[in-house]
Amino acid sequence: MSMTAAHQITAGFMPLFDSAVLVVAGEMGFAAREGIELKLQRETSWANIRDRIAIGHFDVAHMLGPMPLACSLGLTPLASDTIVPFSLGLGGNCITVSNAVWGGMTARGAVPDLDPVRAGAALGALVRERSAAGREPLRFAVVHPHSGHNYELRYWLAACGIDPDRDIEIVIVPPPFMADALSAGRIDGYCVGEPWNSASVAAGTGRIVTVKALLWRNSPEKVLGVRKAWAEENPDALAALLRALHNSARWCQDPANRSELAALMARPAFLGQPEAIQMPALTGRLQLGGGVERSVGDFFLPFDKAANFPWKSHALWFYTQMVRWGQLPHTSQNLAIARDCYRPDLYRSALKPLGVALPGANAKVEGALKVATPVGSAGASLVLGPDGFFDGQIFDPDRIDAYIAGQKRA
Repeated sequence: MSMTAAHQITAGFMPLFDSAVLVVAGEMGFAAREGIELKLQRETSWANIRDRIAIGHFDVAHMLGPMPLACSLGLTPLASDTIVPFSLGLGGNCITVSNAVWGGMTARGAVPDLDPVRAGAALGALVRERSAAGREPLRFAVVHPHSGHNYELRYWLAACGIDPDRDIEIVIVPPPFMADALSAGRIDGYCVGEPWNSASVAAGTGRIVTVKALLWRNSPEKVLGVRKAWAEENPDALAALLRALHNSARWCQDPANRSELAALMARPAFLGQPEAIQMPALTGRLQLGGGVERSVGDFFLPFDKAANFPWKSHALWFYTQMVRWGQLPHTSQNLAIARDCYRPDLYRSALKPLGVALPGANAKVEGALKVATPVGSAGASLVLGPDGFFDGQIFDPDRIDAYIAGQKRA
């Protein structure tokens, strides 16, 4: 890249497959085409990403969907206004357990079909029997307190009658350490993004029991977190970056590019994991362990189904979970901060010149679409859904008080 780039942007990312849209923007020339020199910096923990954006080391970063809310709501050591003008994809996580826990689950009715209801019932029976026998509670890991992983694991457990705060223990482990923590016996299970579930399966140390794409179909995961002050000082750079990410995301979604994408992500600078371990995220064909393979529709979407649109309803659902699990009180001020974190206005203004499909609304009722549904949009046609929660719940962002009041801990 010559020194004539109009914009220099420093971006932090974590070694997860869903950093692909950001990595590809830098490595495949999409950023350069928009006049951006994109400097990618790999990190080892979400806490580092959070802190380095707060102190200005990063202008933007690959972030957990709820993390910018936590930064803006003062839930982090270094509070910092952080906004989300772009989502980096939908889905991509799994819940993996040790072989010993899977053995206990199969003895209580689990089968390797990824069904969250059946798996949750079997896990619940195992947890209750362990408790009655006076044994230590099972220990599950998530990647960060303010993560979709923490909230989806808790949502699943609570819906299946397991109290995530009393019946099991939840600890924090950075994504690249999950498979090693499981094989070392430090944890009994975890919720993480790919390829760190497939890594345990490939090592023969874990079994995938269910996936995000079945707990909440086409649900939010990673986002582009942007320092609000940087965004306000550099509107042209941000708009150019969003266009580069849009084109990168479309390239990542194209099945014709799968092998090239897997080879790029396999490099030590990015994932440092074999291409074969990444293919499940790309194809939705998951090895669950024990030679069982299952196909999951819409397992991870980097582009399709408005995957890049920063829906305010996604931010607001994350907010309800922060309230549910005692991280935050429900106040009108906190609600407004959460709602203002996700910025579809910036997404629209950057992408409107490209004539791409833009949703007509900024929020939607989550869990209402039972099948893939064409929706009204500016530009090309747009298909959304299905987006159901596995327990049949509906989240209406206009009825937040009722939703919060109706949430039980288990």
